[in-house]
Amino acid sequence: MPDYRTPFNIEGKTVVITGGGGVLGRVMAQALAEAGARVAVISLHEASATKVVEAIHQAGGEAIGIGRDVMDKAALEDAHKEILSKFSSIDILINGAGGNQPGATTSPERSFFDLDMQAVSTVFDLNFSGTFQTCQIFGRNMVEQGHGCIVNIASMNALRPLTKIPAYSAAKSAIANFTQWLSVHMAQEYSDKIRVNAIAPGFFLTEQNRFLLTDKDTGAMTKRGQAILDHTPMGRFGVPEDLIGTLLWLASPAATFVTGIVVPVDGGFSAFSGV
Repeated sequence: MPDYRTPFNIEGKTVVITGGGGVLGRVMAQALAEAGARVAVISLHEASATKVVEAIHQAGGEAIGIGRDVMDKAALEDAHKEILSKFSSIDILINGAGGNQPGATTSPERSFFDLDMQAVSTVFDLNFSGTFQTCQIFGRNMVEQGHGCIVNIASMNALRPLTKIPAYSAAKSAIANFTQWLSVHMAQEYSDKIRVNAIAPGFFLTEQNRFLLTDKDTGAMTKRGQAILDHTPMGRFGVPEDLIGTLLWLASPAATFVTGIVVPVDGGFSAFSGV
């Protein structure tokens, strides 16, 4: 049973976060370190991982940075070995690597029938396949030690498909389904002390979606951006810090009996019918 005096305590735990150099991942990594966890930041570019690690060190936290591609299984296996050699155990996995591409997005210049299949495959592989094989590599370690926690980063697209981004929507929907499947598999086949959940962020401005939501020249809202705000009861885009409370809850003993759920953090978007 968790200690209800400190139910959100993750001090001394080792956390691996993929996509840790991105807009959302960076804030999550820093928050986890501030909560007392040892953080392994995996990012496609080592420089971005190093930048996050430096910020954590400056704040008095403990972290290492690793440049790896989540679509490269051999590279992930090397990262796994490196993390274990440094921290000896892995308690929490945050699958935050993901993103979209203009080539997989419909527009007045590019219809659905003209979408580039290479871009579609890349978007799907980055979001879903990267999450899948990261769970394989680090989940095996959790099975061997008999406990662990996985938090996948899905999206509002996992709950309702959005226009223009079919590959990204399909991939995030797959992550939500896979989260439920893996939660059952781990609990039934291995240990009820291995939990798998997901967070479905609403609309946050990131480098991957900025071109859809704001005008690149003026910074004003596009029609799409304004439509999102009009359908978000709280009337704003999310900021990365909005994810931290839910993340700490799912990663901590406070959620000991919680597995297989996808939690929207969306300012009410998924609850609003538009009327």
